[in-house]
Amino acid sequence: MAAERIFLIGMMGSGKSFWTKKISKWIKSGGYDLDDLIEMNEEKTIAEIFSEDGEEYFRKTETKLLRWFKEKKKYVLATGGGTPCNQANLDWMKKEGVVIWLDESIEILVSRLSKEKATRPLIASISDHELLGFLQNKILERTPFYQQAHYRLSSEQITEAGLKKIIQKHAS
Repeated sequence: MAAERIFLIGMMGSGKSFWTKKISKWIKSGGYDLDDLIEMNEEKTIAEIFSEDGEEYFRKTETKLLRWFKEKKKYVLATGGGTPCNQANLDWMKKEGVVIWLDESIEILVSRLSKEKATRPLIASISDHELLGFLQNKILERTPFYQQAHYRLSSEQITEAGLKKIIQKHAS
C-alpha cells in the first residue's frame, strides 16, 4: 500500500479539496476532485445533476469516474462525501491506495457549510437552524463506512504534519 494513490474521504466541508491540492504538490502528482470531474464529464453542476437526473444517476456516474483512476499511477483524489458509502467504492479505494478519513468536527462543518449551501445540493434547501441536525444524522449514517479508512485524522490532526506523517509512512 504505497502513497502513490491517496483517497481523501469525509463529510462535505471537511477540507478534502483543500488538502488534495496541498498533497498533490508535496508528492508531485495530479490532484483531483471527483465532484469537479463529474461536473466536467456531465457538463452540469452537481446540483443540476441531482435535480435533473436524480441521486441514483449521480452515484452511478461517480462510481464510473472513480474507476477511471485505475489507469493512473500516482494521484490524490478528493472524493465526494457519499462516495465511500457505496461499499464497492470503498473496497476498491482501499485496494488501490491509501484511504484517509478527514474527520472534521461538527462545529467546523456547520460553520463552513452554512456559507456554501447554494453550491451543495444535499443541504441547499436546509435552513441554518436545521443544518446541525442534518449533519449529525449524515455523520451517523456515514461513519460505518468512513471508519473503514486506513487512517482517521480528527480535527486537531488535520494538519500538514499529520498528513505528511501518513504519506511518508507509505513512501515507495
